[in-house]
Parts: sequence; C-alpha cells; structure tokens
Amino acid sequence: MQIDTARERPLEDIAATAPGQLRVIKRNGTVVPYTDDKITVAISKAFLAVEGSSASTSSRIHDTVARLTEQVTTTFRRRMPSGGTIHIEEIQDQVELALMRAGEHKVARDYVIYREGRAQERKRSAGDEIAQPHPSIRVKKADGSLQPLDMGRLQTIIAEACEGLAEVDGALIERETLKNLYDGVDEKDVNTALVMTARTLVEREPNYSQVTARLLMDTLRAEGLGFLGVAESATHHEMAEFYAQALPAYIAKGVEFELLDPKLQGYDLPKLGAALNHERDGQFTYLGLQTLYDRYFIHKDGVRFELPQIFFMRVAMGLAIEEKVNREERAIEFYNLLSSFDYMASTPTLFNAGTLRPQLSSCYLTTVPDDLGGIYDAIRDNALLSKFAGGLGNDWTPVRALGAYIKGTNGKSQGVVPFLKVVNDTAVAVNQGGKRKGAVCAYLETWHLDIEEFIELRKNTGDDRRRTHDMNTANWIPDLFMKRVFEDGQWTLFSPSDVPDLHDLTGRAFEERYEYYEELTKYGKLKLFKTLPAKDLWRKMLSMLFETGHPWLTFKDPCNLRSPQQHVGVVHSSNLCTEITLNTNQDEIAVCNLGSINMVNHIKDGKLDTAKLERTVRTAVRMLDNVIDINYYSVPQAKNANFKHRPVGLGLMGFQDALYLQHIPYGSDAAVAFADQSMEAISYFAIQASCDLADERGSYSTFDGSLWSQGVLPLDSLDILTEQRGNKYIEVDRSQTLDWAPIRERVKKGIRNSNIMAIAPTATISNIIGVSQSIEPTYQNLYVKSNLSGEFTVINPYLVHDLKARGLWDPVMVNDLKYYDGSVQQIERIPQDLKDLYATAFEVETRWIVEAASRRQKWIDQAQSLNLYIAGASGKKLDVTYRMAWFRGLKTTYYLRALAATSTEKSTINTGKLNAVSSGGNESKQAAPAAAEPAHEPKPAPVPLACSIDNPDCEACQ
Repeated sequence: MQIDTARERPLEDIAATAPGQLRVIKRNGTVVPYTDDKITVAISKAFLAVEGSSASTSSRIHDTVARLTEQVTTTFRRRMPSGGTIHIEEIQDQVELALMRAGEHKVARDYVIYREGRAQERKRSAGDEIAQPHPSIRVKKADGSLQPLDMGRLQTIIAEACEGLAEVDGALIERETLKNLYDGVDEKDVNTALVMTARTLVEREPNYSQVTARLLMDTLRAEGLGFLGVAESATHHEMAEFYAQALPAYIAKGVEFELLDPKLQGYDLPKLGAALNHERDGQFTYLGLQTLYDRYFIHKDGVRFELPQIFFMRVAMGLAIEEKVNREERAIEFYNLLSSFDYMASTPTLFNAGTLRPQLSSCYLTTVPDDLGGIYDAIRDNALLSKFAGGLGNDWTPVRALGAYIKGTNGKSQGVVPFLKVVNDTAVAVNQGGKRKGAVCAYLETWHLDIEEFIELRKNTGDDRRRTHDMNTANWIPDLFMKRVFEDGQWTLFSPSDVPDLHDLTGRAFEERYEYYEELTKYGKLKLFKTLPAKDLWRKMLSMLFETGHPWLTFKDPCNLRSPQQHVGVVHSSNLCTEITLNTNQDEIAVCNLGSINMVNHIKDGKLDTAKLERTVRTAVRMLDNVIDINYYSVPQAKNANFKHRPVGLGLMGFQDALYLQHIPYGSDAAVAFADQSMEAISYFAIQASCDLADERGSYSTFDGSLWSQGVLPLDSLDILTEQRGNKYIEVDRSQTLDWAPIRERVKKGIRNSNIMAIAPTATISNIIGVSQSIEPTYQNLYVKSNLSGEFTVINPYLVHDLKARGLWDPVMVNDLKYYDGSVQQIERIPQDLKDLYATAFEVETRWIVEAASRRQKWIDQAQSLNLYIAGASGKKLDVTYRMAWFRGLKTTYYLRALAATSTEKSTINTGKLNAVSSGGNESKQAAPAAAEPAHEPKPAPVPLACSIDNPDCEACQ
C-alpha cells in the first residue's frame, strides 16, 4: 500500500475524500488535504519576523493572522464549492494578496523575499534531486495497467518544450496540467492535458505556441517511433539518436505498405539519417505542426508514422531521386532548405514526393475547344487532374455563344453557361477521395457574347440551372476594353464562332482585327452581336465582383505581351489563383510547379541578406526543375507541355513579417521600395540559377525565339507593353539596383526554364512554417483560426514584442485587442508609430498594395496572386482601384475583400466580436454584418474559401 508521507494516510483514503474536499499539490507532486494550519503558521512567521514576539504585538498578530487565514480559505472555497485541487504556489499567491489588501506592506515584502529565497534554494539544489513518481495520480497504460505518473519525465518534457524560449513558465504549465489530471487517466490524455494547458497561454505570450508544438511532439514521437519499433517514446534530446534509427525503419515500412517508392531504399540511408537535425523540431508553431500531423504525414490505418524531420527528408529524397551525381548530397541539400524553413515546396509536392504516384505540380491550365467531343474531353481532363492534382484554370472563350448557329444540327447553341454548370458539379464530385476539394476557375474574354451571363454565374438569385456556386470565374480582359472604358467608348460583344481569330490575337493586332469586325456589323455581315457602352459593362463587372466575389479581373495583354513564350503560343487564361500565365492549346495543358521563399529567414540585422537569398534561390530552382522530370502526369497534354517548356514558379511568403523585422509599415514608400528590392534580387538570382542549370542540363526545347534568347528580361518586356498601348495608359517605376547587363548576355546563351517566377497564395505552407501568407498584409493582430485540426489562437508576436518593450503588454491590452478584433488603431495608449506599423489589411490604403505589386510585377515573368482590400468600398473606389491596377501594369488581380462604405463603422475592425474564423459556409468575417447595411444596398461578397487568408484548409496551389 502506498502511503502519503505528508499526512501518513493511504492514497486510497485521499482519493476517496468526500465531495467538496479541497486538496493541495505540493512541489514534489504529492497531494494532501487542504487545512488552515499551514497557512496560519506561514503568515504568523512572516509577522513575527517583522514585528517580533513581544506581548504587545502577540494579540494583534493572532487576531490578524486568524482573519487573513479565513480570507484565504474563503477565497478558495468560493472558487471551488464542489472541491478541487490547488497548487501550493496559488495558496502563497493568495497569502501575499491578503497581506497587501490588509495594508500589511512590510510583512508582505518580507514574505515575498522569503519565498524568493526558498525558490532560489530549490533551484540550486534541483540538479541533485530526482523527481519521484506522483503518489496519487496513476496513469493507465495501453495494456490497462496502472502506473504512478512519472513526474520526472513530465518535468523533462516541459523543460525541453520551454528550452531557449523567453518569458515562458514551465512550472506554470506543470501546475495547471496537474489540475486537469486524475487517478486512472489514460496515458495519451496526459500529453493532451499538457498541450491544452500550453495553448491557453498563447494570448499571454506568443512563444507558448512553440511550447505547445513541442509538447505535441511528444505524442508524435510516441506514435511514430512505437509503430516503427524504434522506441516506445523519446524525449526531444533523445531524438538526436533515434531519428537516424527511425529513417530506415520508416522507409522499409512505407515500401512494405506500398506508400513509398521502392527507389528510396537505394539511398545511403545511414548517411541521410545522420543529416537529420532533431533541433529543427523546435521551430514549429502549434498550428504548423498540427497541420502537418493532420493532413501531410503518411499514415497507415490511422497511425501517423512519419515524423517532421523524416517528412522533410522524404520530400527531399523524392526530389533528388533522378539526380545523376552526388544524389545523397543533393537530398541533404534539399532537406536542409526545407527543414530550416528557408524555403517550402508547394502542398502537392509535400503530399506526394517520394510516393508511388509523385503528382507534385500545383497548377494546370487548359483551353476548351468549340465542339461537343472536345468540350467533354476537357471536362474529363478536369476530372482526372482534380483526382490527382491541384487547381485548374479553364479557358472557355473558344466555345460559341448563346444563339450561335450549329451546322451539325441546324440549330442554335445554348452557349457556355450550361457546360460550366457541368464543370462546377465535376469539381465537387472529384476531390481526391476527400483528401482535398476539387477547385477550378473558368476564364472568358470580355468580348464574348455570353460575358454578361458569365458575370452573374455566382449570384444567389435567378435560374439555379445557370448558376455555379462552387467554382471560380475570371474575366480575361483585353487592353482595348480598358481603353474604351477610359475613353467612354462603345464595346461590342461577339460569338467566337464568328470571330475565331480574336482568341489568339493580342495587343495592336487584336485591336485592328476587333475594329474590323465592328465595321462588319455596320454592314450586316455579322448578325450575332451586341453593342453597349464599355462603362456599363465595366460597372456590371465591378458590381458583381463586389456582390459575389467573382469574376476576378485579369488582363490578357500584359500576360501575353510580356510573356517570354509568345513566339510559340498564346496565354489564354491564368490558373485557379491567378499567378500562372502559360500558353495553352488543344495539345498542351500548361503545368506549373510552385515553391516559396520564406522572407523572414532572409532578413539579417534589419536588412535583406542577399548572400543567403542567392544560395536559397539556387537550390530552390533546382528542386523545382527536378519536379518536371519526376512528376506524374494524369493526362498526356500536360506532360507534353511541361517537358517542352519546363516552366516553374518560384514565389515568396512572409513579406509582412519581413517588414515587421525592419520596422517598416506596409502602407509606406519604404515598404514599396522593399517589395521592389526584394523581388529584384529574387528575379536576378532565379534567372541566374536557371542559366546555370542550362549549362549543366541544357536549355528547354522551345528556347530559340523566346524573349530570353533575345536578351529581353522581364523588366525589358515593359517596353513591349508600353509600345503596344501607344505609349500611354501605363505608368510603372523602372528603377533598378542591380547590374542586369551580364544577365542579359547570359540568357541569350540558354536558360533551363521558360518561366521561373510566380507568387502563389501560400495559404497552407505559410501556416506550416508560421509566417504571414504570401505578400498579404496582416489580417488581424489577434484572432482564432478554425480548421479541420481545431481552433488556434493566433497572435502577432512582433506586436507583442514591441508592446512589451514599451511596458504596454498586460491583460488589459489583451482584452482591448480582443474587443477591437485584433486592431490597434482605437487603443489610445498605443503610440502612433506602432499603430502605423501594425495596421491590418483593411487599415492599409489599397493604393499601397497595388503600388507594391506593380514594383514586383516588373521583375516577374509570370504573375502574382494579389488580393485587394478596400474599406469603405464604393463604386468610385472600386473603379479607381482596378483602373489603377491596369494602369500600373499588373497582369492579374485575385479576390476583392471589401467593406461597404455604409458599413465601415460597423465592420469587424471595431465590432468587438472576435470569433473563430469559419472554415465553411458562406459567412465572411470581413464582410459587413447584415444589420450594418440598408436592405436596398448590396453587401460585399463573403470571403471565399479557396486560398483565402483566413482559410488554412486551402491547398489548391500551396
């Protein structure tokens, strides 16, 4: 029988105490019944130490001590009327508080000094003490047996979780965890209690997010190592040994279960195992690690047997599998880039690298032909690509319009819309077996006769048979239309069956041919057309964008006139997330492989670390190029296009965080300059890296005749666009800081990839590494994310750091941030410089977002996923913003996130309703609430789910 040495009572007696009984957890982990006498003695000692034990003071001391003891006891009984467990530290905290409230400041001071002295003494002797098993909490093992809670291991895990992190309290986590444990608790629930305790502290100190992740790692280690037969469990530091043992066991199991490519067994696994760095497990935030665990790690029968460093090594091995020389060294190089969070591959690559079906690409673009067989072949291709792949962009412009003549039946066409309904339902039906949602975007040129109905596809009213509620839509706008809008001209809509060549024409050639067809209408030579004021159609486009979130506005001519590949085809659309601009035709389905640089890890001493950035870009471009040869292609047109042109899309994330590290507000000239400087450096190094690969592996097959072969770089292609617009309607800053002359000469000799850069949304991979999404401004400084893994408190660590430095971080500040939904603008005691620095997305003027994007676009051979945030949205604001986007040379825009002008004052910026972000449904957390707008006014579109800043479940691209 175990005995409670503090009271010489059997533990069974303590466990069986009556309801309402208070118990105390002592520092050694023992649990004893709560009694007043210890408190009385402690307070008496404090009084006697200050006032002495004379007869004149003894009576007062006795009465005061009795009164204060009663206050302390009453406090706990009021808090826990049904009984409960109190840690000894809490009791001492209450004693201090009672002394202060009673005005006994000298005694309280002496009591505090005594406590601190005892704490230091315990700390000094801690190294000589061996933690004992908990005497009253037994843990139920997997076999049903009960064993005392191993306090030593518990304390080790907590200490490791707090290692190297400032302002986190392991003792607090231990105390709070023990309160949530009970005799007979399941072993797995002990770690759950640790994790739940730590995650509640995140809003107090952001570093607790890393603590929580490290505590979660204990569960992952036990699950993975146990399944692999390496160890039942392990501490963080023990993984220095166990990771090397686990890698070959993991590869063997993965191959046995037909989850991994058997070629992985051909690597020198001991060498790779020795390269695994267990310390990098400590980098994760809770959201990042939980996301990996829930949706990325390989599993068998529900058991995840992939651990974080093995996961990154598996991806690295998969990407290096076709390397001819120094394959192990390349795998280690790739592993170090991924596991250090300097760069992250896209979600499809993380999912599938090293597996039996390595579908690693993110984006697919197709053109749909104007015949029934071709249309349904395109829908079939969509289904196959959705089954295995990422996001889709479909060019539907060739399909004849409603009312167009059909020779085969001597009838009239039903137009594009009925087929888009089928596409919508196919995307819903084919979703990788529930692993991720099918996602597709349909593009239509603005001169298509069905454009007005196309614009209304996402409306919630009208004939539901002509609505597509689940797919995305985008306008593919020629420059001539924008000129007509600026000039208040007329616009003519045609059926592509009557004007088939417009689909493949761009710039001035398009204008001349379009005006020729307009002339034909005047003489009755074209029967099927419609003419309307360009501004009327423009207003309808903006109105639907505001109300439904679609169609997005993307610009055909900048995408084509600045394309390096215009000598071998036409860019007919972008992709699901509007960052890819590649040629498509009936024989080529464009494919793009994505990855993103973490800008946070490339800021050193407040400046961009260009030397490190160059090393990162060189390795990243090699990894992306490798994807093309390794990739699984579900349709032959995709393989054909990818092998001919070898495009890749290197992007970035953590842009907002990089600004914080430099103390630069997003809405500033300095931020625009940094956007320019950083993208110039990435572009410079990426083009150079692709040229180096060409020297080693050869240029892509359609290099001759490309802009690259002529020494025309992305910056130079602005001249083509300017000339085609008639030297007006464009204003782009052309400044540069690097010497581009050697690069111009270098690319003429050959380059490995037709396209190299594209900035994707990074909705999920930015969560994994714990940085801000893509090029987005901060959405909120404090909020709760809800996804398939649960709810996660997310707080801006840079803001907390700066507030702490100025002595402003306290519980009141936390409450204020909650009340104002993460906005600092209305908290009076925050200085103006911090209000400027930590302005959230709707508090940054939209012009700064557009201007920064314009500076980036001049360096990028593809495009960027650019969300636009507009507070106080009105028709005029939308008009000015999107005209500016085109005028500044942008190729595409993405989602519009708007707050109506009539509802800005009642927006979530200041409603005081901090809620978990919805991961489903149509509710927008930044759209105005229904009560905020008059019934006759339209509301902003709900925040979309695909690639949205507040939707960590989106994996369509990244």
